[in-house]
Amino acid sequence: MSKPKNLPVYVVDAFTKFPFSGNPAAVCLLSSEQDLDDATKQKIAAEMNLSETAFVTCLHTTDSFDSSVTFRLRWFTPSVEVDLCGHATLAAATILFFVSGNQNRMLHFETRSGTLLAMHKEDSIALGFPQDPPMPLDQWNRTKIKPLLDYLGEVVGEDSVIDIQLAPTSRKLLLRLRDNTSMPTLQGFRVDIPTSIVTSKSITEIIRGVILTVKGSVENQAVDGEGVPYDFVSRYFAPFVGIPEDPVTGSAHTVLGPYWNNLQNKNTLYAFQCSSRGGSLQLTLQPNNRIEITGHSRIVLRGVLEI
Repeated sequence: MSKPKNLPVYVVDAFTKFPFSGNPAAVCLLSSEQDLDDATKQKIAAEMNLSETAFVTCLHTTDSFDSSVTFRLRWFTPSVEVDLCGHATLAAATILFFVSGNQNRMLHFETRSGTLLAMHKEDSIALGFPQDPPMPLDQWNRTKIKPLLDYLGEVVGEDSVIDIQLAPTSRKLLLRLRDNTSMPTLQGFRVDIPTSIVTSKSITEIIRGVILTVKGSVENQAVDGEGVPYDFVSRYFAPFVGIPEDPVTGSAHTVLGPYWNNLQNKNTLYAFQCSSRGGSLQLTLQPNNRIEITGHSRIVLRGVLEI
């Protein structure tokens, strides 16, 4: 039997200061000589069985994880490769900064969504992503995804939905609920999108994920542990790519940031994704259609993958 290849692997809880909260992502570091074929990466992601596994690869044989500025970054769910993932990008940067000891203030990641930035800011990391502003859902698409809209209306109450928009780039559907919807109410919705909808070609060619969001306030109990109100709270569901509910989703906030910026006229937003694990994010809308997403992270596992 041939000798197995040993690859360092980590699990990082992203968008939190505490273990077992936020969104966990696996991170595999691959030198340029160790890079793996796509089928093996997909099998590793299925083995890790987290919402995403990030693969960080050096671009050249002379590159190193402790000193290079630019890396290739790809993300796989247990079932498919995805174009963009915020929390796994934060996890990858965490390993490079705090395990590999990379002293550069800013790292560049070459991805399927272009060049993404990660900046070391004391005890947090800021990610530079493109914005993905949503647009009102047109009648043509509304008709095509009617079974999904009907199901979501049954879950949250049709009268509770006051806006429906679609992000054209990431295909995320956004439903805004009435301002008097409390955060505990949002947390209590049981969203289990039926298989008939998840596998419907007419729906999946339009939708890759569903966002439920509510404006934050003291009145609707959308506040942090110190009583500071969030600007908005949300949940995110992506069974279309194998993720029934994602705990904290950076990419969803490339949609939510510009959406709530337009409503509240605030370039800086304090957000909370109120899944059972939960996680907070600081958003800053920037020129040139960019958004800075800042969060904390916690390394919870260090190991070696033998393949």
